[in-house]
Amino acid sequence: MAKRIILEMGSGNDLHGGDYTKAALRAVQDALHHSSLSFIRSFGLDSRRMQVEVTIGVQQPAKVDLAAVKASLPHGEVTVNVVKGGLDVPDETSSDVAVIASAAVAVRLDLPQANPR
Repeated sequence: MAKRIILEMGSGNDLHGGDYTKAALRAVQDALHHSSLSFIRSFGLDSRRMQVEVTIGVQQPAKVDLAAVKASLPHGEVTVNVVKGGLDVPDETSSDVAVIASAAVAVRLDLPQANPR
């Protein structure tokens, strides 16, 4: 059974244009920049076997391009789930909206079992 070994959070925004995918991608990149997976190499683990679970929160989940978010992750078997969350901040002087997205990136990995003595 895979164990969660990393959980990182991030936030991102699109200040003009209301692009939910752009905000989501920035949130994922923010989360990724908070972590380093050096232990994967140190222990000789295969990064392609990581299970990467991405959850994005935005006000209009259907407007996020899931394939673009998935393609932005450099390693592992990636799944993306978008839920209602984040924040839309309308500009009262125009029809523009700033979109704020939240991201949670969880990494799971099957770890070798230690031999009990």
